Amino acid sequence: MPRTPSAAHASRLVKPAMRRPARAVPAPVPQPPAEPPRPSFRARMQVAREQAILDAVNHLLVTRGFDAMTVDAVAAEAGVAKASLYRHYPSKEALAAAAMVRVLDEALAHLDGLDPRARPLAQLEENSTLRAALLADAGYVDRLLRLSDRLEAWIHAAQKEGGIDPKLPPVVVLYTLYARGCDPVVGFLKASGSFSDEDIVSLVTRTCFSGLRR
Repeated sequence: MPRTPSAAHASRLVKPAMRRPARAVPAPVPQPPAEPPRPSFRARMQVAREQAILDAVNHLLVTRGFDAMTVDAVAAEAGVAKASLYRHYPSKEALAAAAMVRVLDEALAHLDGLDPRARPLAQLEENSTLRAALLADAGYVDRLLRLSDRLEAWIHAAQKEGGIDPKLPPVVVLYTLYARGCDPVVGFLKASGSFSDEDIVSLVTRTCFSGLRR
């Protein structure tokens, strides 16, 4: 005869079917990213001092130009001691470079703020931070228009004399002159040490008006 299972054995056989289902483990609640630590008062003061120095550099570059700008003038304009200024920027060249870097950083920040879904052409046509700031400055626009008017009058006169192709729109000639003035070849020629400033102006102007032909 088959053996009858004992009560203990029967209990073990029944228990697995009577176990309660395991409780579901709740998913972890996502935590907001931790805020970056706030800069110390000393760090904030250092940033404010650097910004004041670069503001002074920009003003002096516009009003005096790089050659006439001095470290003493920058320190006086920014309201900082000369020794403190040198702790941030070791030379006049470093000051000018830092000012230009800040301008580019502002331009890059402006581009980062553009709608990434916009068409490439629309993004290219968007005003840059620097251009928008310059065009909003009445003094800059006034001087730019006065300079353009004088140059355009010379262009008209040169076209009447036959020195410049009269078929070219004067505005094209004007913008070509502006473009050559910003051409990096000017800096390369000056850095080579082989040409005087007068030579560089003459060479750039000649290649602009006469081209590269003999």
